[in-house]
Amino acid sequence: AKSYGNIGVVHYSMGNYPKALLSHEKALEIQQQSLPPTHPDLAYSYNNIGLVHDSMGDYTKALSYHKKALEIRQESLPPSHPDLASSYNNIGNVHRNMSNYPAALLSHEKALEIRQLSFPSNHPDLASSYNNIGEVHNNMRNYSKALSYFEKALEIQQQSLPSSHPDVAYPYNNIGLVHENMGNYLEARTFYEHAIQIGEQSLPLDHPTLQKRRNNLERVKNK
Repeated sequence: AKSYGNIGVVHYSMGNYPKALLSHEKALEIQQQSLPPTHPDLAYSYNNIGLVHDSMGDYTKALSYHKKALEIRQESLPPSHPDLASSYNNIGNVHRNMSNYPAALLSHEKALEIRQLSFPSNHPDLASSYNNIGEVHNNMRNYSKALSYFEKALEIQQQSLPSSHPDVAYPYNNIGLVHENMGNYLEARTFYEHAIQIGEQSLPLDHPTLQKRRNNLERVKNK
């Protein structure tokens, strides 16, 4: 099951979502035959399947898999375990994609709370939480709040990750989005260019995330 899970993770990171789904479903099938129903490994597979559905735009399915993962983790792990934060984080992302912004904010704040208990203040997972909370504020048009969360995320990632790490591109892209929303098109362009530059060092050139960022840049160039 672990091998199928690992293959799924590789497909997912390259943007091959249907292949990732097949691998994770195969891993889950094997685990369901050999493990008790509240085993943490099952939660890992439910979580991975949820991530793929989210990326493919199947939000209802994504939510149900992430909730299954969370239920198992709540039963089998201590309340400040980082995996619980991951589940809340992923549920928050799906709610945001479905435009349920208040629900998204609640989930992301819960994830941040757990991460603050279990990690040092410059840990990349905290940056990920700040980034996600910023995205929800940006969607809710709280631009100054969004900017301050993205800047916190960027600061941590610059301290804790190599400069070409794909995660560092997220706050750059998101700071660009806020500037675009505020009508600061030149600022937005600089941040988008930086996000693309980092992404091109670490992702396949036809990766869906890179495509989105190139579209952002083109859009701003035309304004």
